[in-house]
Amino acid sequence: MAKATPPAGIAAGQCLCGKVAFEIDVPARWAWHDHSAASRRAHGAAYATYVGSWKKRFRITQGERAVARYEDNATKTVRSFCSHCGTPLVYERARSPHMVNIPRALFSGRTGRQPLYHIAIEESQEWAYAGEPLVPLKGFPGVVWQRSKKRKTEREGMF
Repeated sequence: MAKATPPAGIAAGQCLCGKVAFEIDVPARWAWHDHSAASRRAHGAAYATYVGSWKKRFRITQGERAVARYEDNATKTVRSFCSHCGTPLVYERARSPHMVNIPRALFSGRTGRQPLYHIAIEESQEWAYAGEPLVPLKGFPGVVWQRSKKRKTEREGMF
């Protein structure tokens, strides 16, 4: 039997208010962007980026009593969140009982994995940013915007 590879280090994270803190042994197992409607709604965002870890390599280091759970019996998933500030913390699936998925944005440092995968890309919304060129918005430092595309027929009719 092969020996398990020892962790290269620890990646720590926390919720918005700081009541719940956690850590995983790195490198994480994998990372991905989830465009599904369920993750979009759970995070209130165009998509969620997760880091997957073995459960045995995940630890809540502070605030375990502040962790609340939502179980979706229809999809056989469990989502945990901070009961104080509402930050999504952990996403678990019955089909992967030995794994936990943690929002990447909660980590303060590197996790040992880049999010290279996209799940449910066909559910991506038309309003989500898709890498179009952005330009600075005059008079609003730090704000960029996507110029609207003029229709070809409008431009042709102007000349």
